[in-house]
Amino acid sequence: MVLLAAVSSWWTIVLVLRLRSGAPPPFVVAPGSAHALLMGGSFMPMFFAGFLCTAGPRWLQAPPVNAASLLPLALAWPVGWGLFAAGAQIDTRIAAGGLALVALAWSSFAVRIMRMIAASKAPDRLHPLVIATACAVGALAFWMGAYALAANEPALLALVEAVVLYAFLAPVFVAALHRMVPFVHVASQSIERRFGNAPLWLLLGALLLQPPVQALALLLDDVPATRLLHAIAFAVCAAATMLVAWIAWRWRTEQNLRIRLLAMLFGAFVWLGIAFALQAAEALVLASGRSAAGLRLALLHALAMGFFASTMLAMVSRVTCGQAGRLLSSEHIVWWLFLALQAATTLRMIAAVLPAQPLPLIAAAIGWTAAMLAWSLRYAGWYGRPRSDARPG
Repeated sequence: MVLLAAVSSWWTIVLVLRLRSGAPPPFVVAPGSAHALLMGGSFMPMFFAGFLCTAGPRWLQAPPVNAASLLPLALAWPVGWGLFAAGAQIDTRIAAGGLALVALAWSSFAVRIMRMIAASKAPDRLHPLVIATACAVGALAFWMGAYALAANEPALLALVEAVVLYAFLAPVFVAALHRMVPFVHVASQSIERRFGNAPLWLLLGALLLQPPVQALALLLDDVPATRLLHAIAFAVCAAATMLVAWIAWRWRTEQNLRIRLLAMLFGAFVWLGIAFALQAAEALVLASGRSAAGLRLALLHALAMGFFASTMLAMVSRVTCGQAGRLLSSEHIVWWLFLALQAATTLRMIAAVLPAQPLPLIAAAIGWTAAMLAWSLRYAGWYGRPRSDARPG
């Protein structure tokens, strides 16, 4: 929560200074790269860590995790990201050192989760294994990022951003939703009997396809081969879009969306479909040999702000209320903060297609930061306190 509030406030201040003053803040790392890594890599993995050490043992029929054993990770993490943020504006060597500390901390955590899975006798370990593998990929990406900063390789750093987004964060969210929300599990027994977890693999495949396509497109000088890659990406992403649209349509017609938790998860899932549709559109434009910069920014924020952040807000609020002995239905503020997040995401997408207009971008940043600060302040004080209903936590 502290990282979320700090990073959001930092980037909003940077944007306002860049767009409204004649002296923008100095950066020695590309501001877009610093923004992408901090907004994706800093606070979200800490929510993953708490989730995996709470739900993971139940999924794997393993002993509960001693919370105190997570203190080294919890202490190293903000230090590493603080060094990275400072170094991004002062010295790339400091940024590289901070990201190396992050990589070391997350590598030890990924190994710990892998060991938990290896020791488990649970019959179904698919979803924990997908999530743990994604966490291992995230650790590798952080190491690659530290090297890219130390070696001054901006192209490699851009690839690291794609790996963190599509091969680390996205698979964790998709696998968690697929496990925990029945309607993301296709909501059709006949489909599941015939194809098993094929829909999960299609969604993961469409996400994991993006980093290698991006890397090969940079490496290949052969224009026809590059266009073929983008055409393949278009076909896969279009199929994923149709799958998400079908699931969302069934969910909308068969569930009571007046239950706000369901409505928030449904909204997050719709953003995933929008991101896939934009990804397919981007691939189609690139396959035709044209630039798709606006589409790229729009799909990145549909995925990160729309899908990731909406899912995070809904799930973390639900778990926080449950651990505190309160009902999420009594938390009306969460619903309004969720709506504020939807507005900020929409404004950011408008800003992506209207880059010459600074107002939507500033409004999106301020809306996001206001919502995240209010959310953090609402719940941060609940942690570590006894339940309100006097039951054990």
